[in-house]
Amino acid sequence: MPGLRDTQLAHLTRPGSRPALVVVDVQRDFADPTRLAGYGLTDAALTALGQAVTRVGDLVDAARAAEVPVLWVELGSDPARPWRASNWLRGGDYDAPMSPAEPCVRGTSGAEWYRVRPAEGEPRVVKRGYSGFLDTDLAARLHEAGCDWLTVVGLTSECCVYATAQDAMQLDWPVVVPRDATAAYDLDVNAAALVQLGLNVAVLSDADEVTEIWKKAAR
Repeated sequence: MPGLRDTQLAHLTRPGSRPALVVVDVQRDFADPTRLAGYGLTDAALTALGQAVTRVGDLVDAARAAEVPVLWVELGSDPARPWRASNWLRGGDYDAPMSPAEPCVRGTSGAEWYRVRPAEGEPRVVKRGYSGFLDTDLAARLHEAGCDWLTVVGLTSECCVYATAQDAMQLDWPVVVPRDATAAYDLDVNAAALVQLGLNVAVLSDADEVTEIWKKAAR
């Protein structure tokens, strides 16, 4: 008798299944080691981060080969529209202007993709908070493409990947999160985020298994 996970994965490979890959925030300010000194990453965390970016790239290549739509979610901080709740949470001043240290400011090199990038014609969704669905057209784009389940990858596991995956599930898409294609700036934080994702949001997997699921769905 098949177990729960077997039943879940069987749903993803049923005839007519239409997966999508959602890549979240693999941008220089979040992924380039030369820009992360202020986050205090250990060597082990930096290594894990680099490995996760590599696996994201592997999945992007595999998705294109399997004709799985790839959608790119990126942070675009706008000094004209400071995120005031974030100001309050991080600095206590709700009405402060956007900090010069704010990551991924629109038009800056920090907002550029890092080691992976959209191909011509692949949708890009710019957000100003954590979730790729908040005040964006990501859901509409997924519906337009007929996508009925999602693989969510990128940075970071406890923050924007979690928020995007959670919103996807709440909007009724089954979600798969590959453990090896996401990371956090602390190994314990990443481990805790994966536990939370597996409890309430997604089926946890890895890049190789997801690639095989896509191949089965294509057949």
